[in-house]
Amino acid sequence: MFTFLLICGGLVGFYLLLYVTVLRQQRCKSTAKLHGKTVIVTGANTGIGKATALDLAKRGARVILACRDESRAQAAVTDIQRESGNKEVLYMHLDLASLKSVRSFAENFLKKESRLDILINNAGLLVGGRTEDGFGRIFGVNHLGHFLLTVLLLERLKQCGPSRVVTVSSDAHWWGKIDFDCINTHKDLGLGNSAVAIMTLYGHSKLCNVLFTHELAKRLKGTNVTCYSLHPGAIKTEIGRHTNIWWRLVLAPFLLLFFFDVESGAQTSLYCALQEGIESLSGRYFSSCTVQNVSAKASDDAVAKKLWEVSERLVGLA
Repeated sequence: MFTFLLICGGLVGFYLLLYVTVLRQQRCKSTAKLHGKTVIVTGANTGIGKATALDLAKRGARVILACRDESRAQAAVTDIQRESGNKEVLYMHLDLASLKSVRSFAENFLKKESRLDILINNAGLLVGGRTEDGFGRIFGVNHLGHFLLTVLLLERLKQCGPSRVVTVSSDAHWWGKIDFDCINTHKDLGLGNSAVAIMTLYGHSKLCNVLFTHELAKRLKGTNVTCYSLHPGAIKTEIGRHTNIWWRLVLAPFLLLFFFDVESGAQTSLYCALQEGIESLSGRYFSSCTVQNVSAKASDDAVAKKLWEVSERLVGLA
């Protein structure tokens, strides 16, 4: 019995040490106020996006929740308005799995809104299938939809500078790779629909996010717009709500012990959106409110440039 208690005590102690040294998320300490500023947050009806939107609304921003599901988004608008006391929170329809929807959103936004100060490309999914335009769904939503959205809104961001583009990536990008032959042949980042294949595709899409930000920073030199990609941490969100129930059961104990709440997950997004003095770090990757080094493949100038050019062609900009 004593041995058992000793082992349990050791495991608890190890977990607490791990929590304090590795798992705990840093907080965004910026006190910036955003009255008169306009922000778009994609996928803001739930999870990290909703927590991000709430914080920005509390700072006085006009916050656009760019979401696919109107009923869930309107419920989020009500929640955020109530919790923040800010009535300048509204929903605009955006389905990142449809290039037509992305173009319609951008057109409507530019027609109705005079400012755009911060664009937060937050939405992401972890599910197989195809988009309306025939792309792999993970590729289409996590990268191509946000790519097109950003490019269509760049002029407004430049007009309202200093402004920022923040793209939520993931440390999953470390296992990602870009197979241009597969993209050209299959309109996807890889093949397969198993749980492992979908996780692999997710990693590929998150590498696209980092490379997109890397190339975007180069194209924004000389403007008053900066951009950043980030890892939000291991966070309990609804991203895997469409995955197999057995897969969710396997992940359940890890979610309980090693994953944190969405407010924690929003901190690095907020840091990249608000922190003063990081303008010189445009194009870099952040985690736990700190700039991080990435692998050579995630900062490869040639691959980033080619991905941009291929993405332009795929979304009809070239």
